[in-house]
Amino acid sequence: MNDIDKALGDISSIRKQMASATEFRGYGPRTLATTGVFAILAAGLQRISLPNPADHVPAYLSIWISTAVLSAALTGTQMYTRTRRLHSTLSNEMLRMAVEQFLPSVAAGLLLTIVLVNYVPSASWMLPGMWQIIFSLGIFSSCRFLPKQIITAGVWYLLAGLSCIAIGSPRALSPWAMAIPFATGQSLVAAILLLHSSEAEDDA
Repeated sequence: MNDIDKALGDISSIRKQMASATEFRGYGPRTLATTGVFAILAAGLQRISLPNPADHVPAYLSIWISTAVLSAALTGTQMYTRTRRLHSTLSNEMLRMAVEQFLPSVAAGLLLTIVLVNYVPSASWMLPGMWQIIFSLGIFSSCRFLPKQIITAGVWYLLAGLSCIAIGSPRALSPWAMAIPFATGQSLVAAILLLHSSEAEDDA
């Protein structure tokens, strides 16, 4: 029985090593571009319903957190189906690796939001910039199993987040302070993945 357990453990280790050396193809370019459209729609909703977001931070958060949840659900669902189809034999390992790379950033963003809103509400205007910076860290963490050009998107989100903080309150809560960075960033990621997949097909 110990030999069987050891063999199974060796197989699992080999599969993990193979997954770590394989480029992840679970992110769909069109789906990521769609999440950029979600950001534009959310910005439009905010502009119509929240002319003074600094005075209605909970409503502001509800718009953008709902948008993030919707985008994550769409991306996650499509990522699962694509990974099952394109990484059939390694799908579980590839999915686990992708989630593990981004999960710390998601958790950090959530905890930062809770802390600022509940304990330092006067600093809530910094959230859009902090979200973008944290998102950039998630992209940087994922670069090792995605096309190397993806680092460009990480740099974009980092610079956008820093710029958002630099403009100060209350302009940082402008709907376009979220819409422009995320619509541009997600479109950039989608374009890189689409171009890379086309190149891979040409080389095949």
